[in-house]
Amino acid sequence: MAIADVTILGAGVFGLACGFEAARRGARVRVIDPHGVGAGASGGIVGALAPHVPERWNDKKAFQFASLIAARSFWPAVEAAGGRASGYGATGRLQPVANERALLRAQARAAEAADLWQGKAHWQLIKVEAAGGFAPASTSGWIIHDTLSARIHPRQACHALAAAIAALGGEIVTEGKHEGRILHATGAAGLADLGAALGRPMGSAEKGQALLLAYDAGPRAPQVFVDGVHFIPHADGSLAIGSTSERAYQSPDRTDHLLDALADKARALMPHIAGAEVLERWAGLRPRATSRAPLLGAWPDRAGHFIANGGFKIGFGMAPRVAQVMADLMFDGHDAIPAEFRIAPA
Repeated sequence: MAIADVTILGAGVFGLACGFEAARRGARVRVIDPHGVGAGASGGIVGALAPHVPERWNDKKAFQFASLIAARSFWPAVEAAGGRASGYGATGRLQPVANERALLRAQARAAEAADLWQGKAHWQLIKVEAAGGFAPASTSGWIIHDTLSARIHPRQACHALAAAIAALGGEIVTEGKHEGRILHATGAAGLADLGAALGRPMGSAEKGQALLLAYDAGPRAPQVFVDGVHFIPHADGSLAIGSTSERAYQSPDRTDHLLDALADKARALMPHIAGAEVLERWAGLRPRATSRAPLLGAWPDRAGHFIANGGFKIGFGMAPRVAQVMADLMFDGHDAIPAEFRIAPA
């Protein structure tokens, strides 16, 4: 290709989403990752695009809300451009309500969502018998149903983004020249590099483990979240279950007894999946910024270099809006990044 307008280091979801957004704005894009597309945490299997609760509103929650709404057009555009499925589906989420106290809290959040979500999505209470065949048990008889949550298949989504970038004239390579604007989207290793450059901790790696089962809940089945466990029915007839959160671990990419414990817990919570065949056991490292928020913006004191990192557990949900604001910053000089996400100079 011709000289790149932007070189993106890292073929995870942040790097690829930013590459797609830049390419569809007419930029010449080169994505470089020595390990290939979705080789890190973005190549996982869970894909819960789920919002924070609608209360104590802040810039991070507002950014996430905007991104989850933008996803409704972003992922179909990716699929149309590259001809590959991302696994995206605006299928909503179910959460059981445990008791009267939890019911009162859910009712208060429903009222908050009616205002904060601007009528674009709903957080509502329904009776368990109206929640469908994939609903979890609920001791109160009530289920929270939110329509802002969606699902995606992370690994498929990364390859869909790569195909879209290629279709728009960009390239995905394992090595190449660093030309034009340089965007660093290199995950946990990149957080360490940034911390070394700035002289202070910027984040670390946190291991997650997840499970993929051969269980077809139906093409429009909602995801379920109960007692800290995500159940994500994918469009291909599989069911993802995740995930662990481990700051101390021996092997970064091997599954172990902690996944066995998660699997046992999941089967106890949703007994109808108990006999499903295990298709895959997955483990990987997720980039957790010290602030717990994504790190976005210009690299301090390094002209022409930019950062998009720290997606942690919400990277796929944040990616459409991250791509928008980073493209605005790199190509138009328009900075719409929340203060909480910015990278302060050393």
